[in-house]
Amino acid sequence: MAWERKIMRTIRVRNEHKVGTLARLMTAIANMQASVGTIEMINETAQSVVRDITVYAEDAEHMDHVIEAMRANEGTRVLAVRDEVLELHQKGKIAIRSRFPIDSIATLRRVYTPGVAEVCLKIADDPALARLYTSVSHMVAIVTDGTAVLGLGDIGPLASMPVMEGKAMLMETLVGLSGMPILLNTKDVDEIVQAVAAIAPTFGAIQLEDISAPRCFEIEERLQAMLDIPVMHDDQHGTAVVSTAAIITATKRANVDIHTLKIGQIGLGAAGNAIGKMLMGLTGSQILGADLNEDAMKRFVDSGGKKSSLKEIMAECDIVIATTGIEGLIKPEMVRKGQIIFALSNPNAEIDPEVALAHGAAFAADGKSVNNVLGFPGIFRGAMDANAPRITHEMLIAAMEVLVRMTPDGELMPNPLDKKVHQEVARAVAETAMKQGIARAEYVPYVEG
Repeated sequence: MAWERKIMRTIRVRNEHKVGTLARLMTAIANMQASVGTIEMINETAQSVVRDITVYAEDAEHMDHVIEAMRANEGTRVLAVRDEVLELHQKGKIAIRSRFPIDSIATLRRVYTPGVAEVCLKIADDPALARLYTSVSHMVAIVTDGTAVLGLGDIGPLASMPVMEGKAMLMETLVGLSGMPILLNTKDVDEIVQAVAAIAPTFGAIQLEDISAPRCFEIEERLQAMLDIPVMHDDQHGTAVVSTAAIITATKRANVDIHTLKIGQIGLGAAGNAIGKMLMGLTGSQILGADLNEDAMKRFVDSGGKKSSLKEIMAECDIVIATTGIEGLIKPEMVRKGQIIFALSNPNAEIDPEVALAHGAAFAADGKSVNNVLGFPGIFRGAMDANAPRITHEMLIAAMEVLVRMTPDGELMPNPLDKKVHQEVARAVAETAMKQGIARAEYVPYVEG
């Protein structure tokens, strides 16, 4: 339960060295309906013990009440309250660093003037050499306008920067790509397309991120048509890859064939529309779709889906996927025995998995169980290593199949920090590009370091 909390603080306390002081403190926290994570001893004397205690609460007001209860505990003195999340983000989480030390005049002349001029002229004569002699081959633009950030909505481009930095960290850590956040202070589709196209020579791929529907569809389509490098809206296709892998794993665990099941998709925004389309392509079956937005509904029907409703999907479908962002949308009484339910909205699901299971679902999961990071790093790494001009549906399916294959028994997804998984995703994507005849480079697997 602790990891589902929204607010975390590290609280340093000095407890009197008396039997029961710590136990009373833990009881005081529990009585406030808060949770305790790690407890680290900092210092101990004959009179007292100093500890750092990680505490989780529902929100800032709740945390204030918890801290007051800790202060009131007999024998406890609160020394400091730290927000380790904010501390970690201070001065940002990423930086551009030189790959080589500039420790002599000779090195300076090679990396800059006059030596660099020779490299520039080579690239001018043959632009393809930029992949060999510059960072373009591993640079990814992470582009957002800040209109659909996590479950926070339209918070603007600047406020989205911590998320974009996180994406860049994951790319570098997991597959060695250099992600560069690009914040665009406009919501105009034409301006976004023009801006990304103008900066595209700097990058080997474009990752569109947290751009609201329906603009995200047009932006992606236009940029894919204009540029000869991979362009992918992660909220659509990365989410679809990971979610579909989880759904297939769940059907295997339930010992049912996904091709024989009726599937419904509730919520047809960027993620829901892409999940539904991928499942239709995978199963060959028509997927039922429901959304209050008529344009979203029409877009899904035009892609081969069937117009439906929340009530009909819950009454008829064997697999239900929800991506609405509406907490509690699926009522417990709607759940039918044997259903597989994926309520994927974060931070609050359409129905709590435990509630769904208690009301007869054969399997239930929420968005915390389906981690998007399992998709985009390996997909981009594979596409860029193959120098593919685009990311195809077949490449996405190949990535999804790797996730299914590498999911340990008893788990829904692989460990998102397992680098072997990301390397295998990259390999599958690159090899698929080669089979499709769109690879423009001989694939050499990425090796860390």
